[in-house]
Amino acid sequence: MMKRLSGLKILDEREGEGQPAQKGDRVIYNCRIFLNKGDEVMLNAKQADQLPQDMIRVVEGERFVDRKTVLGSRQTIAGVEHALMGMKAGGYRKVRISPHLAYRETGIPGLIPSGAVLVVEIWLRATIEKA
Repeated sequence: MMKRLSGLKILDEREGEGQPAQKGDRVIYNCRIFLNKGDEVMLNAKQADQLPQDMIRVVEGERFVDRKTVLGSRQTIAGVEHALMGMKAGGYRKVRISPHLAYRETGIPGLIPSGAVLVVEIWLRATIEKA
């Protein structure tokens, strides 16, 4: 179980296998982002049309972007990065992320309003190696 971070709440979790991901690990993950009211932020769909096919994963008819990050490098929003910590490959977490761990007052124009609370589903696909 991950260390509780103020503004990050685990709503659902399924454990994967192997070593838990930790700071410094390079990971591949997929995510779906929802606004707190339940509307999906169509980031995967928008990005999937523009990215190389080898970055796209299709699971049960849904298209996902294979995202890569080094944990602790701040390449992704803090809430997602903290949720990935301690996950094992094949694992799943659904988390609620407060605005201060997401897009704050900036948001993403046309996709995420300012000050939005997000619900994010995260699948850890692989831990590659220490960066």
